[in-house]
Amino acid sequence: MRKRNSGRKFSMKVGPRKQLFKSLANNFLLHEKMKTTEAKAKELRSLVEKMITRAKDATVFNRRLLAKELTPKMTKKIVEQIAPKYKDRNGGYTRIIKLGPRNSDGAKMAIIELVK
Repeated sequence: MRKRNSGRKFSMKVGPRKQLFKSLANNFLLHEKMKTTEAKAKELRSLVEKMITRAKDATVFNRRLLAKELTPKMTKKIVEQIAPKYKDRNGGYTRIIKLGPRNSDGAKMAIIELVK
């Protein structure tokens, strides 16, 4: 039974799923906007918002934890450029805009972006 287990599995094992979200997080923070499926956008939101909250307090420990998930270039960008924009904001750094279904397989699509 899956009692009290949060998160979606996406029909993947743990390793490929973690790698998928590392890649999605890096690309999202690089472009600050991304078009993906609605389910992936919802999972990515929680991951990225936790990263931004951690980057707001830019201690060595927090930088190391971010570096485990992000590339060195993205770690530097999130700490020096993205996090300072949200210093007065308590969460809610991303916005999900729902789109219509994808033509090929009918998957629900969405745009996830950083709030200005």
